[in-house]
Amino acid sequence: MSHAHPELSVVIPVYNEEAGLQSLYDRLYPALDKLDATYEIIFVNDGSRDRSAAMLREQFQRRPDVTRVVLLAANAGQHMAIMAGFEQCRGDVVVTLDADLQNPPEEIGKLLEAVRAGHDYVGSIRRQREDAMWRSVASKAMNRLRERITRIKMTDQGCMLRAYRREIVEAMLDCREVNTFIPALAYTFAHQPTEVVVEHEARAAGESKYSLYSLIRLNFDLMTGFSVAPLQFFSLLGILVSLLSLLTYVGVIIHRLFNHEITGLLEVIWDRDILAFFLVGLVLFGQGILGEYIGRIHMQVRYRPRYRIGAILESPVDDAAPVAAPATQQP
Repeated sequence: MSHAHPELSVVIPVYNEEAGLQSLYDRLYPALDKLDATYEIIFVNDGSRDRSAAMLREQFQRRPDVTRVVLLAANAGQHMAIMAGFEQCRGDVVVTLDADLQNPPEEIGKLLEAVRAGHDYVGSIRRQREDAMWRSVASKAMNRLRERITRIKMTDQGCMLRAYRREIVEAMLDCREVNTFIPALAYTFAHQPTEVVVEHEARAAGESKYSLYSLIRLNFDLMTGFSVAPLQFFSLLGILVSLLSLLTYVGVIIHRLFNHEITGLLEVIWDRDILAFFLVGLVLFGQGILGEYIGRIHMQVRYRPRYRIGAILESPVDDAAPVAAPATQQP
């Protein structure tokens, strides 16, 4: 029989994780059983194309007392899958965890203790990252750029092992954004945020779902979703370029009036073709930034469902027999 109000809910998005799910089960349940807390685990199958959904159903049948499975009708993306899990969770503390075992389930206790100490948002910092070099370098660079633009402080934004109090989760659910970055959104609502250092391991099986392009896209969404600084930066850059162009052509006029010879670098700078290429590139860059914001508006005003739930496997509180809940659709 499922617990009506567990202290802890663990939300795990799953997308094509067939190769590593059993290893996750073998470590996750014993780790949570050792905690002095009632808990539930919510697996969200994000439209997997392998046997992940079948394996989640089998695990639910083995541990229906603490296991719930949300089956999305189609792939919605990691963050939307987590939001679907948030809507179903019952716990006072909600922890998000990736299914690839890069963040050990044994570390969940650290986050739970931090919440019990009074924090409403607990981020995590990977002690020694086991990622490829390019991913580590790209992540650190994006972290610094994101913090400067959005003022959201996350030492390690790529780590999804995080804990939230119930009121933070409810505040996020009240936001009807089509695209969002959950850790950053939670930070904007938190009053007592903190971070803890956790262990990090190499991926147990399968492959990363984030390519370099996906990481760049994610950070574009993050920066345009939480700040207008890119637009302000481009406006300032446009003013500076205009002033520089004005000074350049004033110099050209002075040169022609006094017929002075100009050599070296100044000839290159004042070359009209090079200046034209630079200004065209600047305009295209600005249009790209503007397009990011317009694209977000376009996605939002259509008001399409962020995800569709095909079924929910859970044991009702008043009946120990496992059942599949009817399909629902969330806006």
